[in-house]
Amino acid sequence: MAHYDVIVAGIGAMGSAAALELARRGQRVLGLERFDIPHAMGSSHGINRIIRLAYFEHPLYVPLLRRAYELWRETETAFGEQLLHITGGLDAGAPDGRVVTGSLAACREHDLPHELMDAAETRRRFPGYRLAEGQVANYQADAGFVMSERAIIAHVTMAMARGAEIRAREPILGWEPTAGGGVRVTTARGTYEADRLILSTGAWIGDHVPALARLAVPERQVLGWFQPKAPEAFALGAFPVSIVETRHGSCYQFPVFGVPGFKIGLYNHMRQHGHADSLSREPTEADEQALRRVLAEVFPDADGPTLALRCCLFTNTPDEHFVVDTLPGLPQVTIASPCSGHGFKFASVMGEILADLATRGASRHDLSLFRLDRLAA
Repeated sequence: MAHYDVIVAGIGAMGSAAALELARRGQRVLGLERFDIPHAMGSSHGINRIIRLAYFEHPLYVPLLRRAYELWRETETAFGEQLLHITGGLDAGAPDGRVVTGSLAACREHDLPHELMDAAETRRRFPGYRLAEGQVANYQADAGFVMSERAIIAHVTMAMARGAEIRAREPILGWEPTAGGGVRVTTARGTYEADRLILSTGAWIGDHVPALARLAVPERQVLGWFQPKAPEAFALGAFPVSIVETRHGSCYQFPVFGVPGFKIGLYNHMRQHGHADSLSREPTEADEQALRRVLAEVFPDADGPTLALRCCLFTNTPDEHFVVDTLPGLPQVTIASPCSGHGFKFASVMGEILADLATRGASRHDLSLFRLDRLAA
């Protein structure tokens, strides 16, 4: 039976970064992925993902993000391809809403340069936006996006170049601890043993970690790309990435890049939950209309013909924070999921964290917000 230092189950955002970092450290790594690499069945496809420092979800994320930016730059230099694009970013909505107040709190706590604008000033600076009267926007210049699929390709390509063995189309059927303090992993194609196991299986994490079976809830999301009526207002360099609270919910958007069209998504899209295998990946007319309601309200100059619709998955915890921890009583097993729809930007630093947890049992980063035992309550 083949034996490895570390098995990484799930070669998406977190798993691919962990495999690369472990391989860099000279570990014998096996990566197992149930689909292709990359693939469109999980949470990381659709060209790009937002990265931002003004993190309204919780100020504790900001130090992790600073390290993530550094590592994304190192990764793109090593790979020879730009992965991180800086556009500036807006967090917009009611002055007392969660997005704006949280964004401002993160900026103030971590001394991030920022600028608060009213609706009129936002429209003057960025004509693609039509915020409602009374809404405001917090602008932070360091925001942008990461090329999500290309980043996974970069991680896997460089991991294999350093000796990692990556096996796609090989889902894990189960795992168990061994008498010697290691793990045994069974897949549809074989059985493997290792000293350590990292479970980063995204929307399928509940299948592999019983404690998360009811707490890691997959949710169907739909992204849309639409032809702008005023293309200049949504071009790279003119339009910042943003998160905007609307009466239809909070939405996120990107400048035109990579494929034709203005990209927009709606958090908790239509609140469709279920097992990852049961959620439809086929967009519908209702999905398109949910996005068009937001376009009509906030981005009317982007409300042109549909160019593409794609489904992806969130995997949400009750408090919408990550789970990054070792399993109780099984320090040889590390879990890195779910990420509640805002995890990809952290993949670079999570690779470093997961490698530390797997090889040293601890991380220099503050992970107190992500402990598994907080969900027991």
